[in-house]
Amino acid sequence: MSVILPPNLLSDVPRTPAGLLSNREKDRLIERAFLGLYRWYTARSQETRNWNADLSFDWKSMRQDLPAEIVTALTGFFAVEQYAPDYTSELVNLVRRSHGRSHFQLRWGSEEEKHADSWENAVLFSRQRSPQWIAEYKERLRSQQWHLPFPDAIHNLVYTVFQERATQLNYLNLMKLCMGQSDKVKNAIDPVLAKVAQTIAVDEAAHYNFFLEGARLYLYYYPQRTLEAVKNVIGQFSMPASNLVPNWDEFSETVYRAGIYGPRDFNRDVMQVAFRNLGIESRKKLEEGIKATREVPDFDGNGTIQTAIWDTFDYGAIEGDVKRLHVKIQDYEKGVGFDAVDPFEFVTNPEVPKKTQAADD
Repeated sequence: MSVILPPNLLSDVPRTPAGLLSNREKDRLIERAFLGLYRWYTARSQETRNWNADLSFDWKSMRQDLPAEIVTALTGFFAVEQYAPDYTSELVNLVRRSHGRSHFQLRWGSEEEKHADSWENAVLFSRQRSPQWIAEYKERLRSQQWHLPFPDAIHNLVYTVFQERATQLNYLNLMKLCMGQSDKVKNAIDPVLAKVAQTIAVDEAAHYNFFLEGARLYLYYYPQRTLEAVKNVIGQFSMPASNLVPNWDEFSETVYRAGIYGPRDFNRDVMQVAFRNLGIESRKKLEEGIKATREVPDFDGNGTIQTAIWDTFDYGAIEGDVKRLHVKIQDYEKGVGFDAVDPFEFVTNPEVPKKTQAADD
């Protein structure tokens, strides 16, 4: 969010060229959209995904002779989710000034808590790890603290887009193993575990979509900064807590050989999917576009405009996505009555070159 300056310093702030949105106005528009998205998400979550980690699954019927590869994967998922308190608190503190984003992170944390409890139950009812072993392992895990991978909100928002998609993919591929739809691991069928993985994967898909909508908002109003964040994130991406979980290399190798997740999955089913959803053609196109982008004075001499960045991604598609998000929020808020007291409207970003707008019309 923009820094609030005292009145005596306002004269030193560079003027926004006529017809363009100031950063403060862009931030206001983004924050209002996040608030509406949070409201819609919460109602949707309570209506369609209100499950319980203990009572929604028939734990007593879970197999007690699962293959070692499956137990290793379950233990790794359980370990990663043990840092849910850190994930939540760090992100809430980062965006605490934003109503929509901070309250969403609290909601997100409550859903991640269910994931942590579910994977712990899965490890426990596999009967291949004792309660004492689990308690000692949790104590070891929680003796270390997870910290944000990036210092600013935009980078961490972009990171969660890729991370949530990768996490969803892990759980979907475990589900396929447990449903007998993959032969990477023999004798892995377990209906209870398949339901657990599927249920959590649905949550992760919802999380991915929330963060994706947020990234689109920033991409629409702050294309240069957002694309640079995308480039930086994919250049050093790793799954959360990979530097904290004991025996991570063994876990990583196991899920790779089991066909659950590996480098090829990230490139094909995470990065390319997220790129497509963000209107980015390819990693090469992204890097070339950012490298070629430069700022030049505008015709009025009151500021600068960016060149080349508009060729880096499909701005028209992103504008369409942002408009659809606004319609979804407007429909929800009209049902509540917010439209009569705090109407939510879409505001076009006038920075996009007119030739790009014409091409999209």
